[in-house]
Parts: sequence; structure tokens; C-alpha cells
Amino acid sequence: MDTLYGQVNDDVFNAAAQIKLLVCDVDGVFSDGRIYLGNDGEELKAFHTKDGFGIKALINSGVQVGIITGRNSNIVKNRMTSLTVNHIVQGVEDKLPALQEIAQSLEFAPHQVAFIGDDSPDLPCIQWCGLGVAVADAHPSVSQGANYTTFTRGGFGAVRELCDLIMQAQGTLSQARGASL
Repeated sequence: MDTLYGQVNDDVFNAAAQIKLLVCDVDGVFSDGRIYLGNDGEELKAFHTKDGFGIKALINSGVQVGIITGRNSNIVKNRMTSLTVNHIVQGVEDKLPALQEIAQSLEFAPHQVAFIGDDSPDLPCIQWCGLGVAVADAHPSVSQGANYTTFTRGGFGAVRELCDLIMQAQGTLSQARGASL
């Protein structure tokens, strides 16, 4: 199947058509994985506006969105709140129980869930859900365990790519609306 980003196999495209919940890791997915620390302990991260638009458009198309991250950060909370992400889980090392809890609370089966990650802590989530996605620059073990690897690197529009894929598979991409936040 042709997408905006390149060829995607039919199994991935069909899986994307079933998605009702997208859950994302943060560091290395929404950001490039680097954390900037100031002399006074200030932490900074960079987020791409393309990803922000993708999340808003996906939510507006009716798909639920969440994040699960191993770190606690007000920056992440503020960014996700501004994108109207409803499911924000921070500070968990074992992400799979958190993912399963979100899916269960929404009454979604694994085949209705997509997860995008970049490193080893994300692999159990990627393998559990119906559409497990690795960003282009993910650790090789994560890419090998995923159903799909994005063409785009983490922090540079990989989330937008996945949102576009889901919306294209569900026939809602042409109505994509949101704000480039």
C-alpha cells in the first residue's frame, strides 16, 4: 500500500485500520531522545510541531491517544495536556501493565491498540498490541520486534507519520484537522 511516506505492507495497513487507541513513549519518540540539563537543574526537551498536529488530527478523527514514559516531567505533562492527550502515565519502568490498564479501561482489545517506541523498555508494549511501531532510529531489537518501523526518526515527525498512517487506513486523513502546536 502506498502512503505519504512510502510503501507499507498490507498487514500493517489493515492493522492500522483497526486502531482505536494510540499510545506513545516520549523520549526518543516525541523528542529526539536528548535531554538538556541547565546548571540549575532545569530540564529542556524539544518537541516537533508536526507531531503535535498529527496527535490533534488523530484525536479529532476519533482515536484515543495516550503516553507512557519512564521519566516524570512537567514539560511532558504540559505538552501532552496542550495536545489534549487524555491518558498520561509517567514514572513507570514496566510500561506493559500501564498500557493494558489504559486499554482495559477503554474496553479495547490488543488488536485495537497501537504503541510506538524506540528502546528496550517499549518492546513488551510493541509486541502486545495489534500495531507495534518502532521509530526509524530505534534500537535494533525494537525494530526487529515491531510490525512497522517509521521512515522518520523520533522527534522529527515519526509520531505524525504514524498518525497519518492510521488516518489513511481509516479513511479520515483527508479531513485531518488540528493545530500545528
